[in-house]
Amino acid sequence: MAGDVAEVERRLWSVADQLRANSGLKPSEYSRPVLGLLFLRYADAKFAEAEKALKPKPGSRLTPGPDAYKARGVLYLTPEARFSHLRDLPEGANVGRALNEAMRDIEQHNPELADALPKNYQEVPNPTLIELIKLLDPVNLEGDAFGRVYEFMMGEFAMQEMQKGGEFYTPAAIVRLIVEIIEPYHGRILDPACGSGGMFVHSANFVREHKHEPGRELSIFGIEKTRETLRLAKMNLAIHGLSGEIKEANAYYDDPFESVGRFDFVMANPPFNVDGVDKDRLVKDPRFPFGLPTPDNANYIWIELFYAALSPKGRTGFVMANSAADARGSELEIRKKLIETGAVDVIVSVGPNFFYTVTLPCTLWFFDRGKAKGPRGHEVLFIDARRIFRQIDRAHRDFTPSHIEFLANIVRLWRETETFLDRSSSDEMKANFPKGKYRDVPGLCRRATRKEIEAQGWSLNPGRYVGVAPGEKDETDFRERLEELQQDLEKLNGEAAGLQSRIAQNVAKILDA
Repeated sequence: MAGDVAEVERRLWSVADQLRANSGLKPSEYSRPVLGLLFLRYADAKFAEAEKALKPKPGSRLTPGPDAYKARGVLYLTPEARFSHLRDLPEGANVGRALNEAMRDIEQHNPELADALPKNYQEVPNPTLIELIKLLDPVNLEGDAFGRVYEFMMGEFAMQEMQKGGEFYTPAAIVRLIVEIIEPYHGRILDPACGSGGMFVHSANFVREHKHEPGRELSIFGIEKTRETLRLAKMNLAIHGLSGEIKEANAYYDDPFESVGRFDFVMANPPFNVDGVDKDRLVKDPRFPFGLPTPDNANYIWIELFYAALSPKGRTGFVMANSAADARGSELEIRKKLIETGAVDVIVSVGPNFFYTVTLPCTLWFFDRGKAKGPRGHEVLFIDARRIFRQIDRAHRDFTPSHIEFLANIVRLWRETETFLDRSSSDEMKANFPKGKYRDVPGLCRRATRKEIEAQGWSLNPGRYVGVAPGEKDETDFRERLEELQQDLEKLNGEAAGLQSRIAQNVAKILDA
C-alpha cells in the first residue's frame, strides 16, 4: 500500500469505526490509540531509513546509538518498540500490553515525548489491535503524507467528538489561510491556545513550500491547559518532524514564556465568549496594555494577549467570534485603542459551517505591529469571504487551495508584495484585479481609513465597509443572523444579571451599616 494516501485514510477510518463499534470506548478514548499506532508506524518508517544510512561498514565494531539517530531528527526505537516486533507477536499474545510497553519504551528513550503517548491499549480488543497493525504494516507513504493522514484522522475524530473536538482541532483550511496572510517565514511563533498544534504544522509547511527548513527557521512555543490535548500536540509535532516547547498552563493567568513583546508571530483559535475569568488576578498583568474588559467575556482578554506578545514588527492572526467586532462599552474602548495603534491589519469574514463544533460564522483578525509607521498605518483591509467556500457535505464547508491563494493574494496586493499563482487562482485574480494592482471590489474587499472606521463607531465588521456586489442582494442567512442576535442577547442578559447582583450586594451593605 505504497503512496495511496486516500486509500490509507479510508481503510484506517474504517478500522477506527470498528473500534468504536466493538470496544465500548468513547471517541475521546479510542482516538488516541488509533493516532498512537499511526504515530508508531511513522516513527518506525523513519527509524528504518536512518538505520540503513547508519549501517556500519563491514568489519566495523561501531554500533550507532540513540544520539546518532537523534542527530538525524529521528526518534530512537529499541527492538521491542519496532513495528515488526508487534506484527510478529505469536498468536494469543497480549497485544495491548506489548503496545503499552512499546510506548513507555519510546518515551524513556525520547524524553521530549515524556507522558505524551497513549498507554490504554489493553482497553482495546486484541482482534481490533491486530487488524490495525495489519492495516498499517504495509503502509509506505512518502514525504509528509504520514502527517496528512494524521491530520485527516484528527479531523474525523473532531467531527465524532463534536463539542469537545473543537477544543483540540481547528479546520485545516482556516489555519492555512491564517498562515498565508501572516507569512511566518522566520522567527519565534507562539500559540497560547495551541490545541493539537495545527498552527505550528501549517506554519512549517509554509516554510517548506518556500524552500526552507522549518527546524532552522521557526522556534515553536505553545500553551495548552488540557493535558490530554497537550499530548496530542506533542505527537502531532513529532509526526511532522518538528520540535518545540509546549507548556501545560492556563493562558489567562499564566505566562510561562514571559511573552510581552517577544514573538514574531502569534496564531490562535481561542475559545469564544468564555465567562468566569477571574479578572482580579489580571489587574497588574502587563499583557493587558489597554485595560481589562468589564463584561464577563474573555474575547478581549485573548485579543490583548495576542497583541501584547508581538515584537515591534510582529504579526498575529487568530479566529474570533463575530460579536467581538461590534462589542460595545469597555470592549469598544479597547478596540478603539487597538485601531489607533495602527497595528490592526486585515479583518476577514468567514461564513458558517466551517467548524465542527458550531455552525455560526466567525471572523479572522490580523495585526501587524510593523505596519503602524508605514503608508498603510492608518488603513485596515476588510475582506468578506462569506460567499467563498466549498460545500463538503450538508453541514460542513471549507476553502479550496485556490480560495486560500486568492484571499491571501488580495492581502498581498494591498501590501504591494509578490503574489502567488501556484494553485489556480489566476482567473479570479484577473477577474477582480485586472491591472494586477489592489482595488476595492464591492462585496469582496475594501480598505478603510481610520476616519472611516471612527465614523462607523470603531466597528471591525467587514460587512459595514465592503458592501454588496452590483446586482446582488445581501443574502445574509436569517437563521445565521438570528443565532448571532440570540448570542448577543444571552451575553447582555448575563451582564445585566451580574450588575443586578452587585447592586443588591451594595444595597445590603448600606442597609447593614
